[in-house]
Amino acid sequence: MYICPMHPDIRQEKPGNCPTCGMKLVLESSIKNAVQSTKKTTWKNYIPLLVIFKLLLLITIILSYKDFQMGSFLLSKSLSYFMIGFFLTFSAFKLMDVKGFAEGYATYDLLAKKWFGYGYVYPFIELFFGLAMILISTSRVLLIVELVVMVFSGLGVAIKLARHEKFQCACLGTFLKVPLTKITLIEDFGMAIFAGILLLRG
Repeated sequence: MYICPMHPDIRQEKPGNCPTCGMKLVLESSIKNAVQSTKKTTWKNYIPLLVIFKLLLLITIILSYKDFQMGSFLLSKSLSYFMIGFFLTFSAFKLMDVKGFAEGYATYDLLAKKWFGYGYVYPFIELFFGLAMILISTSRVLLIVELVVMVFSGLGVAIKLARHEKFQCACLGTFLKVPLTKITLIEDFGMAIFAGILLLRG
């Protein structure tokens, strides 16, 4: 039996798309297997995410140290370095499997639940943020847009947490299949906070 991951009441015997949200129907057995796999999650499943954050932090420290040597160190520049690396790295993983990301994102993002196509657009939004910050990291308009988008994205995660619901992290597309919950919340609101700090220092 094929069902919609977002609307389990939508069931049919053949493959197709959900008439409510447009998401591709999946085998009921595959959803049960996914739920069972999340129960077996250990700290080792989070190693790829930890490696990525450590690399971003290391790059930020090295670039900041270079600025310090040249007498041009600024906290705002260091935050910009991290944000650039974050947006470019995380958008890259999403773009490797946009369809898979969109399906996962639609399970918790407020807009993607209503408009499935937003999941296809969001990776390009993050890519734009990263590239734009290389050129205009101090742009107030850019920082305000980043703040709004990341807070809005975090709201869907916060609602899931408030309801004590588990969900697959879509931050690295389909390459990291673990229930990050609070970490995903920190990811979204963390970038929003950084954007807010840069706005205040601007």
